[in-house]
Amino acid sequence: MTDARLDLVLLWHMHQPDFRDQSSGEFRQPWVYLHAIKDYTDMAAHLEAHPGVRAVLNFTPVLLDQLEDYADQFASARFRDPLLRLLASPDPFDPDDADRERILSACFKAHHEKLIEPYPAYRRLAAFFALATEHGDTGAGYLSTQYFADLLTWYHLAWVGETVRRREPLAANLLVKAENFSGGDRRQLLDLIGREVTNVIPRYRALADRNQIELTTTPSRHPIGPLLISFECAHETTPAAPLPVAANYPGGRERAQAHVEAARASHARRFGRPPRGMWPAEGAVSKDFVGLLDQGGCEWFASGEGVLVNSLRRNAAPLPERADYLYRPYRAGGAERLTGFFRDDRLSDLIGFEYAKWHSDEAAVNFVEELDGIRRAAPSGSRPVVSIILDGENAWEYYPYNGFYFLDSLYAALETHEGIATTTYAALLDEGRDAAPLPALVAGSWVYGNLATWIGSPDKNRAWDLLCSAKARYDEAFAAGKLSGAQREAAERQLADCEASDWCWWFGDYNPSESVIAFDVLYRAKLANLHRLLGFDPPAELDIPISRGGDSAGGTEGAMRRAS
Repeated sequence: MTDARLDLVLLWHMHQPDFRDQSSGEFRQPWVYLHAIKDYTDMAAHLEAHPGVRAVLNFTPVLLDQLEDYADQFASARFRDPLLRLLASPDPFDPDDADRERILSACFKAHHEKLIEPYPAYRRLAAFFALATEHGDTGAGYLSTQYFADLLTWYHLAWVGETVRRREPLAANLLVKAENFSGGDRRQLLDLIGREVTNVIPRYRALADRNQIELTTTPSRHPIGPLLISFECAHETTPAAPLPVAANYPGGRERAQAHVEAARASHARRFGRPPRGMWPAEGAVSKDFVGLLDQGGCEWFASGEGVLVNSLRRNAAPLPERADYLYRPYRAGGAERLTGFFRDDRLSDLIGFEYAKWHSDEAAVNFVEELDGIRRAAPSGSRPVVSIILDGENAWEYYPYNGFYFLDSLYAALETHEGIATTTYAALLDEGRDAAPLPALVAGSWVYGNLATWIGSPDKNRAWDLLCSAKARYDEAFAAGKLSGAQREAAERQLADCEASDWCWWFGDYNPSESVIAFDVLYRAKLANLHRLLGFDPPAELDIPISRGGDSAGGTEGAMRRAS
């Protein structure tokens, strides 16, 4: 019987790109508040119900900015999200043609099996729409105003988190009512949504204040830091990949540093202290980027298992057994203070992709058995560190009851296991855990260990070239000194938004065409607005779609799971 103890770090990454049109302030997509009422609330509730479980929670600054924006909208009752404006409408509910189209376009964007099919009334609304449009679009004109009121209400009810439903009588009452929702019903639901969204940040702050979780961050607008610094670093894993026409992103090192500094300042302002470490956007690292984190005051970073494997192979040493290299911290890339941790891809992906198909209790038992197998195989007296890292939002839509039973069972088992201790990276550093040297750090991400998801295809490269052209105009305008302080701040915010990883991630035929088109339009609108803020007319090339099309089967944001 081994006396080894296993240290388990659960890192839940919370991120949404900036869905605001900065020229108007309008939200183009509702995903921030929908994930807030479903996933961010549920994830906090599970931790509150299991105080013996510790975890690392990563909130990107761009997500926190939008959560605070929504909190302000609810406080003022002035909504810049069109679906919330419609939900706030009094009776008689009479949406115009544009709003009817908006409701029909938005309110079936959910995982049908888990968020529509379980509810007979919602399922019936979907069937009515299919029947009405079976022979063309004109059939939608026969749908009544009550149909639109009920569809709008059901969409939001389906996204309400499982823990909220069990706590709030209103949610249960509306689910039982099922149809003929009134303006009063919609406004009560709106108030409930507002309370949940507004309470997200305070709940996690309270968990951190009692030292149950470590709160951490990501460079400010979620950029792929290695590519900001050098396009060439993509060739470290994919040497034949074509690159953008531009040799490099202009001033990219300074921009990457600015994102790191802004994230640390944002975190300190919101949570009272700077973060100890960072989860880089998509776990993307390179030697130069890790150096920026080290110089910026970070104590730890985390990345994907593929990055570690590529780096160990680059060090020209035979690759040891997986258990001998994965479950330990590293001193990477010549950093003086920075400790690196690497994700167990197989176990993380079991949660992200596989366990949703299992009975929840059996999945939780299997996961703990997997961990215990690692512990039992470890040398006596050792303490392997297992890093489980994945999105804290997208996977649960595929689980029954938003993963309620799986997470409850998993946390209960971990809370009482004598050989497995949930912990945080900060706690491991405070213990003075030894870190193995990793002299060569190969550039890559948690997606296949490379950077091909963001560069190297015609669409992705064109997106980079459009950004490089905008950045050249940005540098030109700033050098001329013709912008006021307010204009410079607005332009810098818009540039940072355009540098986010999310835009290039969506370009590719592995994504549904509907989602690709939506992100293509939003990205080009942001670039056009940047040109206008700098005093230039947007170039005509921004009127031309970047993408040549995605998966013709179509789909929804809810069906899109990041590589987690």
